[in-house]
Amino acid sequence: MKKDQLLLRQLTALEKQEQKFLNQTDSQFMKSNFTPLVNKIQDKIPAKLQSTLDAAFYMGFHLVFEKCSSLIEKTYNKEKIDVEYDLNNYAIEKYMNHKHLKTLDKSSKHSKAINESIAAIEGGVLGLLGIGLPDIPLFLGFIVKTINEIALSYGFRYISVEEKAYLLYLICAAMTKEEQRNAYDLKVERLGQDIDAHSHTNIDLEAVMKETSDLLSNTLLTAKFIQGLPIVGVIGGVVNPFFINKIGKYARIKYKKRYLLSKINTALVNQS
Repeated sequence: MKKDQLLLRQLTALEKQEQKFLNQTDSQFMKSNFTPLVNKIQDKIPAKLQSTLDAAFYMGFHLVFEKCSSLIEKTYNKEKIDVEYDLNNYAIEKYMNHKHLKTLDKSSKHSKAINESIAAIEGGVLGLLGIGLPDIPLFLGFIVKTINEIALSYGFRYISVEEKAYLLYLICAAMTKEEQRNAYDLKVERLGQDIDAHSHTNIDLEAVMKETSDLLSNTLLTAKFIQGLPIVGVIGGVVNPFFINKIGKYARIKYKKRYLLSKINTALVNQS
């Protein structure tokens, strides 16, 4: 099989996963049983908590991006991930087969699983103690750590303003539903294409951070409120690994798609 044919088949399979993720909806059981319960809880949440949570997520992102980047990098072996990527990428370019393309995914899957486990412990312990808002920087740190490791696994860096905005839009797309999810996915696609084509982008990172903070605040308001209640808070702590799993799954699809598209474009250039 020609290299470009294998890459196109991989891309087609990946795009099916992508559409499955984008088109997922809540089950009828969730709509009938869980949604009414959430609505009742939301009615009891103090009005001031929304603005407090907005600010907490916004400051949390500032802390993670400006103060904790080097600290987050110390929680994983960046050099090892880089070496593994270089070896896998070299093998793919030289041999181009399913085996080496599958090996490329192992590192990102492994890091996502570890971060889910840690987040479950963190969320459960803080929930048991009745701590909701203070764990937000930790929660965001786990999310950014997960995405960073996935990005490195596919040969992408996360230092530039554009890549940070890309990371934030990944979170938005993964955390929203239906029409809004597809709208954010389009933003992710366009920004990724611009970055990889080295096109000029006009990114206001502060605005994207605020947008992402408000979205996360609205999505997690009930969960974080529950997590602020002693004992019952353990239930709220369960949401942390759930959302990290969801964000990590989407991030793996998008970074792998960028990787495959870059290989396909290079193959087309070489053929011309």
